[in-house]
Amino acid sequence: MAEEKKTPCLNERILSSLSKRSVAAHSWHDLEIADADAFSLSKCCIGPGAPQVFNVVVEITKGSKVKYELDKKTGMIKVDRVLYSSVVYPHNYGFIPRTLCEDGDPMDVLVLMQGEKDDKIIAVCVDDPEFRHFNDLKELSPHRLAEIRRFFEDYKKNENKEVAVNDFLPPATAQEAIKYSMDLYAEYILHSLRR
Repeated sequence: MAEEKKTPCLNERILSSLSKRSVAAHSWHDLEIADADAFSLSKCCIGPGAPQVFNVVVEITKGSKVKYELDKKTGMIKVDRVLYSSVVYPHNYGFIPRTLCEDGDPMDVLVLMQGEKDDKIIAVCVDDPEFRHFNDLKELSPHRLAEIRRFFEDYKKNENKEVAVNDFLPPATAQEAIKYSMDLYAEYILHSLRR
């Protein structure tokens, strides 16, 4: 009589697969566009039109009080904290894949400058009929810009952290910041591979 083979339980199969790194894509490194052969490796994840048009991984949806953040080791999006103040994110918020800023994180998207050179990019979704025709900050209402500024000034106050919001900068400056973060990411990956 043949010996019956025991099927591993679901948790064992998942842990086994994860230990082989064969299941999950890493949201910072591994996201691909449909036709990756048509573009350079550095642009296939960011988007073929980068830095003018780029892909974004949304970590936090508009209206949320929960701050989610990329776990750079696993690629998972995890809860970082619940905002202490009675504020919510005024817009979707996330990062550009395969970029790196001086704070050690991918380029944030929602151009605001903070103390640690933690740039923020205000972007529009090219598929959203309400905003897709916008090309410059001047096209946003003054109230919308004031709302964004106020959010970043207030959202860490109850944690006794101060955030200085300097200027909203033009699209060319945002594109330069994205190019720079793409270069920093490439250096980071090369350095990581050499280890």
